[in-house]
Amino acid sequence: MNFLACDLGGTKVLLGIFEKERNNNSPKLIIKKKYLSSDWSSFELILEDFLKKECKNISHPSSACFAVAGPLSNNKAKIINLSWNISGNALKRKFNFKSCELINDFAVQIYGIPFLKKNQYSTIQNGFYSEGTNNDLHAIVGAGTGLGIARGIISGEKVKVLASEGGHVEYSPKSKLEWELKIWLKNYLKVERISCERIISGTGLSRIAEWRLSKPDAQNHRLQQYLKKIKISDAARKELPEKICNLSKEGDEIMIEVERIWLSAYASLLGDVALQELCFGGLWISGGTASKHFKNFKSDLFLKQFFDKGRLKDILKSIPMKVILDEEFGLFSAACRAKMLLKT
Repeated sequence: MNFLACDLGGTKVLLGIFEKERNNNSPKLIIKKKYLSSDWSSFELILEDFLKKECKNISHPSSACFAVAGPLSNNKAKIINLSWNISGNALKRKFNFKSCELINDFAVQIYGIPFLKKNQYSTIQNGFYSEGTNNDLHAIVGAGTGLGIARGIISGEKVKVLASEGGHVEYSPKSKLEWELKIWLKNYLKVERISCERIISGTGLSRIAEWRLSKPDAQNHRLQQYLKKIKISDAARKELPEKICNLSKEGDEIMIEVERIWLSAYASLLGDVALQELCFGGLWISGGTASKHFKNFKSDLFLKQFFDKGRLKDILKSIPMKVILDEEFGLFSAACRAKMLLKT
């Protein structure tokens, strides 16, 4: 039997039809297609187009899992950026699925962990087994457009997902420089508090750069003209994180400083999550920035900040830490969940 998976974001929709691999329980991709959300007035029209045009010569999927970027309740979701209202039960009836589930686009990644192949991830540290620890506990953290955190209990192929909004906890500066950044950001955004997501995300990296470029010694920096563009163009703002990273690689001292502040904050948060969850099964780094920063995650700077938890640093050394390299892991994970739904 075939099953359908979807990774539905604010800018694009990625759809795929999968089948179970013969030698194991991993989902095997048959066909996929990407749609630009802005080109369509509703998600149902996208799904109808996909099933009608791309699935002519294969059997209709029996189950479906839709990973969505937006608040969920009673198998319904609202995609805020698009003003789309989506109902899993309505999709089930209209498209004749035997089972259909909507799930948060980050929490769904917990379902993909048991089925990962070696080329989909890489290891920062293996950790080690300690008697009395629960190796079924996992946590996944990912900085992309925002900051996602999810937790789960994985026993073999049995998965229990535990929702989290941990990306919105208070950002805690660890240095005078980070305090300065936080105060500047509160004034710049006109908000009373700064969440971790404001710093540890692609958008956060851009904000750190804006703060750093506001200083007198950066008035002639090459990105000053670009900053004028991002004030009137959302597209330009989305391109800024890549420009920061490229300049850092080229040796731009100011952008190196920006990237180091971002990495330090990210590492510190990961250490906090690891201690809070005691995820001895694994701490996973995911999200749109993961594969791009893999070398940085193994750097002395990053690991020093990750382990900087005083008397509890030895606990962190026992927790496996791995990076998801597959940029379509969200779709893969939705397929893993859709496969599970075949049995319900």
